[in-house]
Amino acid sequence: MTLQIANTWHAALDYFQRTGTPHVLATQVTSAGSTPREPGARMIITADAIFDTLGGGTFEWQTIAAARTCLAEQRYGLSLEAFSLGGRSGQCCGGFVNILLETFPGSVATLAVFGAGHVGREIVKLSAPLPWQLYWYDSRSDAFENICKNTQQHPRLTYQALHDPQQCVPELSSCTHALVLTHHHDEDYALIAALIQRDDLGSIGLIGSESKWASFRGRLQRDGFTAEQIQRVRSPIGCLHGKKLSNKTPYAIALTAITELLWLADTPSPQDTRGLDPQALRTLLDESSTATS
Repeated sequence: MTLQIANTWHAALDYFQRTGTPHVLATQVTSAGSTPREPGARMIITADAIFDTLGGGTFEWQTIAAARTCLAEQRYGLSLEAFSLGGRSGQCCGGFVNILLETFPGSVATLAVFGAGHVGREIVKLSAPLPWQLYWYDSRSDAFENICKNTQQHPRLTYQALHDPQQCVPELSSCTHALVLTHHHDEDYALIAALIQRDDLGSIGLIGSESKWASFRGRLQRDGFTAEQIQRVRSPIGCLHGKKLSNKTPYAIALTAITELLWLADTPSPQDTRGLDPQALRTLLDESSTATS
């Protein structure tokens, strides 16, 4: 990994926290006898890079290996590693250290937003503080011209030109949550037709009225898509507890869409939601929100 980051644990921690990259903060919490570093020494470890040092030697490499095992096995949270520098680590210092590993998952979900109109912009703004990786697509050449691209405000956001749904949709990562809200119904349809051919996506949402979805559903049936594929689409988006908002401002629609996505990204999992019709999915979401309220 080649990154323009100062080789200090605090610079790396700031960078990986902002960008949503999985990483481990390793901290020496205790020491006894002769040890390479003092309590409070820290380093950052990712799958393919390290920043700062706990003093080097065999025990540091064992710490790195333990951290990368946590990342590979997705064991997030806290764990404690004990090293006898004359025993487990085979070093001549003869001391003893405890290393606290704090494993961070990075981005917990990936969101693909198709459309940079009013609702799309509000969705992107509202998602900025969340630990999501976000890809924003639009087919218009000037769609992002007046949008602030300050990565400090949304460091996990990537802008994408939408040329052909049949090309961009296959590039989405598994378990991505897709929201379709472009400026043109034909473009919406082309995206939905491409998305429902993926059975590994987290969810598929389409903005619009019930009549729009009825029209799309009939068109999808005539085009030969199966009932199971069509049922992957959630439309209209942002209907919680089976109710639609009377407030149809872009901010209100975006707020309900983000709320819905919070449940989809956390409970239930993408595997649980796949193949459910919109009403069954919303019932499941309502049960989840009621259980935790």
